[in-house]
Amino acid sequence: MAKKVRIGIDVGGTFTDAVVIDNDTYEIIAKQKISTTHSEAEGVAGGIVKIINKVLTDNNISPDDVVFIAHGTTQATNALLEGDVAQVGIIGMGTGMDAGSAKNETNTADIELAPKKYLKTYHTFIDSKNLNSKIVEKSINELQSQGAEVIVASEAYSVDNPKNEQDVIETANNKSLYATGGHEISQLYGLKTRTRTAVVNASLIPKMMETANMTEKAVKNAQIKSQLMIMRCDGGVMSVDEVRKRPILTMLSGLAAGVAGALMYEKISDGIFFEVGGTSVDISVIKDGKVMIKNAQVGGHKTYLRSLDVRTLAVAGGSMIKIENNKISDVGPRSAHIAGVDYECFADPENIQEPKIKFISPRESDPKNYAIIECSNGKEFSYTLAGASNLLGYVPEGDYARGNAESNKKAWQVLGDYLNISAEEAAKQVMDIAVNKVMKVVNEMVEEYELDRKFITLVGGGGSGAVLVHALADKGGFKSKVAENAPYISTIGVALAMVREQIERSVVAPSEDDIKKIREDIIEKIVQSGANEATVDVTIEIDSQKNILRAIATGSTELRSKDLAQSVASEDDMKEVVSGALSVEKSTVELVSNTGRWYLFKAVIQKKAFFGLFKKTLNNICMVDREGVVRLKRENAYNLTFRKDATLSDFVAFLDQHTIYSDANATIPKVFLFYKEKMLDLTGMQTKEQLLSIIDVETKFMENDEKMITVVYK
Repeated sequence: MAKKVRIGIDVGGTFTDAVVIDNDTYEIIAKQKISTTHSEAEGVAGGIVKIINKVLTDNNISPDDVVFIAHGTTQATNALLEGDVAQVGIIGMGTGMDAGSAKNETNTADIELAPKKYLKTYHTFIDSKNLNSKIVEKSINELQSQGAEVIVASEAYSVDNPKNEQDVIETANNKSLYATGGHEISQLYGLKTRTRTAVVNASLIPKMMETANMTEKAVKNAQIKSQLMIMRCDGGVMSVDEVRKRPILTMLSGLAAGVAGALMYEKISDGIFFEVGGTSVDISVIKDGKVMIKNAQVGGHKTYLRSLDVRTLAVAGGSMIKIENNKISDVGPRSAHIAGVDYECFADPENIQEPKIKFISPRESDPKNYAIIECSNGKEFSYTLAGASNLLGYVPEGDYARGNAESNKKAWQVLGDYLNISAEEAAKQVMDIAVNKVMKVVNEMVEEYELDRKFITLVGGGGSGAVLVHALADKGGFKSKVAENAPYISTIGVALAMVREQIERSVVAPSEDDIKKIREDIIEKIVQSGANEATVDVTIEIDSQKNILRAIATGSTELRSKDLAQSVASEDDMKEVVSGALSVEKSTVELVSNTGRWYLFKAVIQKKAFFGLFKKTLNNICMVDREGVVRLKRENAYNLTFRKDATLSDFVAFLDQHTIYSDANATIPKVFLFYKEKMLDLTGMQTKEQLLSIIDVETKFMENDEKMITVVYK
């Protein structure tokens, strides 16, 4: 019987990578790399076509055996950075007292995407009470005559009734124009931000549509029956049909793919992931086994796009070394790739003949203080961070970034002599400068996400992961490791990604009906995006401060959700992990309960209070999944194991016990519920009624005697 496979394709600035993964064992069957086809008539899509054909042919894979195919791309991000976007015409709408503010808020003006790169917009306004097809067509014609290539329809309160926006979109489509409405991108109030998000989305449609059409055609021509999926900026995937409507969701997806791959391959509870390439490092946070998400900004402006929180620095394997006044002054931002000079650590030792220091400007506008070595045979090699890391022993044998020790030592000896220090001291100074730059961001993220420094693992991905991650761990006192298959981690993330969708609505004090409605809507939406309904998990969040009701759904494209690590960690191994997570002796850790994939551990700790006069007993709780990943840890939390048919008795009594009552209201605790494969985060619920409503919907098909575990905390 033929193996069923998953294919992931990652389109980068330099290379297009592909991996083929066994759908059952997750073994990597094949890896492929070709140059990204920027200059071809078909653009990057041409390379995708080539690499699909190549992996199928070279590995004798039948198209019928491909059960999943997806690609991640930096195309949307690059288009915004380079200003390579369509000009957008905005039709703003509103009426009555709201007309004046709606006119101003729908006029975004030109949006600066990068220095001297702008997204050009044109604006007109229609009073909604006068709206008819003739006025709409006239407005579209005027915008077109000014240069608009795509239309955005944006009306005040369209999230409540999108009919007028839909009429504008239909009229534009009838004129063979791409169009989008604010309600399609976000269902949040906030006309200005919603319009801006829709404008950015619209500007990307023509280019992304072209690539989507060509890529989908390539998949069909290869006779692959599986639907083409595209990576999203939050680490999930969506169908190519959805990309045609909301290409903005692919923005930053290249950054999301790496951490998605790391999460699937590595048992990370709390950590920081570094995807290190030749020119830059992308840094993201993992907490409770999940990536951290926030609203993305474009040109310094807030949008309603929810994406992975990634910080990018120009520090990486190829970062060049600056020398000023006979001292090492900086590392980067230019890389050896930009300068077009080979790395010193990958040179053939025989090519380093009578080397001497030379200074260059990688780009004309750069200062001439970047150090390289020039050899008597005309060969030139750049000093790099990878070279410094190799010399200091941070890059292990067999690693992708491991260089030639002999040539590297030769090169750095020359720099040491030039600076009147040892080669190792020169490398150490370089490493310290680079690490200090990155550590500043690491410290910011640790504080922002309230990570426990004693429990963090730094994980390196990308071709140069080992160059940085171990040195950072030394500096910060963290644990560290390089991800398995690090150079292909983004491509693996694409191949193994789940479908993901999200809806946000502006709702004050959501009712049970509001919650049930958004749950129904998100399931419908994620199924449209390619998920099998039987695999869908939904999380409901209520942000009472911003009056936002949010539904997040994840699901698989197949009949069963993916579970990479099939083996169950032993109880002893789990206790080891928990003792590290809670910073307690392993002997104090007790397995309290388990159900489905979940194992609840507790450590009772006594803390001194009031200057040591009293002792305070704390129940510190850790929920671990079967692979040994900590998914929740809380100090002073409480737990209950109960049957489904005891929800309204035992669970409600337990909830009441930990509810704080006052004259004004009842404040329920933060609640998590664990059963089967499901971790239900109910911390956003404000009332017992809301909470019980969600539990009722989520557990509808469970048997009455099935066991659940709840964890609550103040």
